[in-house]
Amino acid sequence: MPEFAVHLIFLAGVAGTIAGFVLGFIPFVSKYKLPIQIISLILLSLGVYLEGGLAEKAKWELKVKEMEVKVAEAEAKSAIVNTEIVEKVITEKQVIKVKGDKVIEYIDREVKIYDSTCTIPQIAIKAHNMAANNEAPSEDNK
Repeated sequence: MPEFAVHLIFLAGVAGTIAGFVLGFIPFVSKYKLPIQIISLILLSLGVYLEGGLAEKAKWELKVKEMEVKVAEAEAKSAIVNTEIVEKVITEKQVIKVKGDKVIEYIDREVKIYDSTCTIPQIAIKAHNMAANNEAPSEDNK
């Protein structure tokens, strides 16, 4: 229901109530005084109820706008945090890639020495264990 209709119902109730109780000396009003009073009081009650609903609706719309602002702020903050997380993940992937490349180079260099005997050398086992622990091999790990 449009707002102007609610205001119109309320004003009709007020005008009818005034007409029914105060203007009883006018012949038309005095003839229909009781029905005018009853209908006017019903319209006035309905108008007051609907006006209260409009006031409550306005209050809730204000709260919704406040929450929309808070949600927008939270989304902005989460976008910043998401960017930081993505950058951190990319950095960690690069570190893991570099360590993995070092492990592959280390294994290729050390296993060539033992390739002719077809046994698994201790150095390969050690390299495997270092890779499993995400450790980069160094020259003093021999």
